[in-house]
Amino acid sequence: MGHYALQDLNMAGVQWELSEAPSLCDAKKSQNQQISTNTTNRTNNKPVIIPAAAPITLETVKSMVVRPNDIDSLIRMIMEFNHPLRMGATNVVMPNIAKHPNGLVIITDMPSTDDDLSGTILSGMAGEMIDKMLSAIDMSRDNVSIIPLLFWRTPGGRTPNREELDLNRPFVDKMIEMLKPRLVVTLGTLAANEIAKTNLTSTHGNEIQSDMGYKIVPIYHPNYLILKPSAKRDVWDALQNVQKMLKKPEK
Repeated sequence: MGHYALQDLNMAGVQWELSEAPSLCDAKKSQNQQISTNTTNRTNNKPVIIPAAAPITLETVKSMVVRPNDIDSLIRMIMEFNHPLRMGATNVVMPNIAKHPNGLVIITDMPSTDDDLSGTILSGMAGEMIDKMLSAIDMSRDNVSIIPLLFWRTPGGRTPNREELDLNRPFVDKMIEMLKPRLVVTLGTLAANEIAKTNLTSTHGNEIQSDMGYKIVPIYHPNYLILKPSAKRDVWDALQNVQKMLKKPEK
């Protein structure tokens, strides 16, 4: 990893080990320096002041995501990023990147408890539901990428705040840019609001043109379908439309 990438990650709060284990000479020198420092502090009766770490800002994140040139590099950066939610999460929940993409990218909200434990987005019952939904239109995770709005679960599964979403958004936007989708499907209310800037209830299944050139279709989250099976008909109609849109030749 280059100097600038290390510098960016350091700005974002990532601690890096820059050398191998210290030599005996270095260790002795460090010990002597520590003893000298402690003696001086006791003599002067002055407290040791440790400067606070620089806060993570949206500008810092935006400057970071400019550098990766491929998905793998971007994923490594996400894995090391010190997001405010990182300390309370069990795992970094990475996106599912299609091995054989067909032009469809799904944006979902945030990791669930199952996702947090497994490190896999849309796992558990929601995962089984989305896999059935994709299979119904002859698709799978092998050709559909799935990106969460957050890569870490919020404490107790609460709704993420504005700062938490904003600090993660540059990574999401960069990933969408790299994947170059023809169509984006959003799952649930939060993803519809954030990506399509729309109300899910009034625009479910409708095509929305994005500023980036691709179309967006908001649909219900799999968890909603588990709670309200009667909504499956509306989702089925929307998915059939998605399938037809992807079969149309690109202009």
